Amino acid sequence: MKKQQKYSNLVFKTIMTIICTAAVTFATTMVWVYSQGTQGNTETAIGEAAKSDKLSAKLSAIRDKIDSEYVGEIDENALIEGAIKGYVSGLNDVYSEYLTVDEMQEFTENTVGEYVGIGVYITKDTENNEVVVYGTIPNSPAQEAGLKTGDIIRKVDGIEYNGDDYDIITDKIKGKEGTKVNLVIIRDGEEMSLEVERKNIEVEHVTSQVLDNNIGYIYISSFEGNTKTQFEKAYDELEEKGIKSLIIDIRNNGGGIVDEALGIAELMTDKDDILLIEKDKNENEIVTKSSKEKKINMPIVLLVNEYSASASEILAGILKENVDNATLIGNKTYGKGVIQTLYPLSDNSGLKITTDEYFTPNHNKINKVGVEPDIKIDDYLYTGELDLENDTQLKRAIEELTK
Repeated sequence: MKKQQKYSNLVFKTIMTIICTAAVTFATTMVWVYSQGTQGNTETAIGEAAKSDKLSAKLSAIRDKIDSEYVGEIDENALIEGAIKGYVSGLNDVYSEYLTVDEMQEFTENTVGEYVGIGVYITKDTENNEVVVYGTIPNSPAQEAGLKTGDIIRKVDGIEYNGDDYDIITDKIKGKEGTKVNLVIIRDGEEMSLEVERKNIEVEHVTSQVLDNNIGYIYISSFEGNTKTQFEKAYDELEEKGIKSLIIDIRNNGGGIVDEALGIAELMTDKDDILLIEKDKNENEIVTKSSKEKKINMPIVLLVNEYSASASEILAGILKENVDNATLIGNKTYGKGVIQTLYPLSDNSGLKITTDEYFTPNHNKINKVGVEPDIKIDDYLYTGELDLENDTQLKRAIEELTK
């Protein structure tokens, strides 16, 4: 019996992508809440819905017309997959979707934290209809080959693409470990050709450094696989360097796996503290508590902004309500407080639907509300680069920790 997985979807699902074995969604909150489920029940439910008289009659009428009049080739599997996708999309829920076999494999691989690819973040420039490099993973083949933020990807293996081909480019760049891909990029108006070898990459979701006044700084880009382990390792290294306080930055972090966020929260909360409250369709509540003793006791500032979403908001709510030595600084968070459960189907496709709403430890609502910072600083837009001179939110965090 396969496990069902719970997710709180990434807010920026189509904005930025890592090119790896599969296209990896960046800045999304995927909540991995493990629960035993009955796969057969899910498929039975879908099967029963498909057998309803109204649906069957309409599909039959459409198919009859296609068979009698359509002049092109018919891909039976594409028709079935399209019908199921349309059926689920009728929920009008941006977080619920049917995943084909390929999409299911891609989606689940995204959470592991290791991939085969070149390790580049890309985005679609809608104004100029171009695919642009947003950044590269440290020590990745993309970084070693010299790809830089702002590079426009014009060709992949000799074929020219534009912004309309965003999804195609991700498929063309990914491939088997040890193979190479040739990219033609535009940088400062000049065309350059780069050959990049695909390799196994561990995606780093955590970066850290020591600031002045023995202040540790940890940035969490997302809560995907291995984030808690990476965070704890970063903290241990900072502690060895003698830090006395800590800034945790989750600005622009659209989420990830909930268990990763909860694991980080446990490092800063007392054992048996409430971390998360979930409520299902029938108003049943599940309360998650910390199972470990507190590890981090120093003063903490959590930096948040309007793009801190889902699992980020779970961490923000916990620190605001349960950690006396923590202060939230920045803008009110995004306000995405619902959880999706991923149901694997027998053909390796999947159904991901919204199944729960979650609340802060004090039972405060997050969905469409967000988490208010303790100190609001809204005159700065974090772009992903640490700017010690102009980042007013960071400067206020340093001020709070050096009082």
